[in-house]
Amino acid sequence: MQKPDSLIFDMDGTLWDAVDTYAASWNLVFEELGIDIVVEREELAKMVGMEGRKVIGIIMPDFDDEKRRMIYNLVNEKRKVILPQRGGALYDGVKEGLKQLSEKYDLFILSNCAKGIIRLFIDWAGIDEHIKDELAHGVNFMPKSHNIKLLSDMHGLKNPVYIGDTEGDGQQSRLAGIPFVFVSYGFGKTDDYNLKFDDFKSLTEYFMGL
Repeated sequence: MQKPDSLIFDMDGTLWDAVDTYAASWNLVFEELGIDIVVEREELAKMVGMEGRKVIGIIMPDFDDEKRRMIYNLVNEKRKVILPQRGGALYDGVKEGLKQLSEKYDLFILSNCAKGIIRLFIDWAGIDEHIKDELAHGVNFMPKSHNIKLLSDMHGLKNPVYIGDTEGDGQQSRLAGIPFVFVSYGFGKTDDYNLKFDDFKSLTEYFMGL
């Protein structure tokens, strides 16, 4: 693996855990609509990292696509309201690590979330000065492999790596033709990675030492 010039981070399961807030956004909308569905944390945690259209199919199997999308849009609007107040849990070492890493690398966040959610996370976490740019699936509804290439082209990245916590992150990194760095403390499991770290502090120390 070549020395990278930039680090592209997944968000959920890599930088923070906001599953409780995400579940609340679903449940508040279902309650308001009088729909007898309750989304549990354990159920939603298994879907972290999936594209929205797959998530809504699992959560609302009995609804047609139009109703699923309508409800999903309401959930994302609700999420934008409650996320700044409820936030989530930053993983240990993330804030300090991003500050250090930004002195040596261009840092980006790329996630399969809805448009606007990454910005809310950045503001909540107070990391805006460390992040050069961000790109969400909800901007263009394209897979991560496409958006990794898009972000790389936009910023002229020569040797980026993608850092994530799921098997899907690894697959999308391969499709984009870049190395995959796996963090084992998130929501997924995989044996397909170039590098693996069990905590963010170790990741920071490794890349600062290159």
